[in-house]
Amino acid sequence: MFAFLLVIHAIIAATLVTVILMQRSEGGGLGMGGSPSGLMSARGAADFLSRATAVLATLFVGFSILLAVMAATRSAPTIDTSLARTPATQAPITQPAPNPVPSGNAAAPAPSAPADNSAVPLAR
Repeated sequence: MFAFLLVIHAIIAATLVTVILMQRSEGGGLGMGGSPSGLMSARGAADFLSRATAVLATLFVGFSILLAVMAATRSAPTIDTSLARTPATQAPITQPAPNPVPSGNAAAPAPSAPADNSAVPLAR
């Protein structure tokens, strides 16, 4: 239903653009001359195009609102969590290895104990 209304909305938009482009800026409408007694005189064409523009613009706005409401009330698709990390697939957290004592320097201090990572929220 949504796709059908979207196609109708696109047709209305294309027709509205066509009708607007057919109008003359001076109000001549279709650029046709002719006798005033004719069925589609210049005045009659201008009146027709003005009314058609008003009707199509109203339909366009109405369909825009309708489609917006339908899009907002549709059930939202679920988020794909296939790439999300789970506790079972996370790599184990290891403590950093102590620095080795250089062999050429006998006065080097002893390696210190690894720092406590309990303050880091991700290390828990």
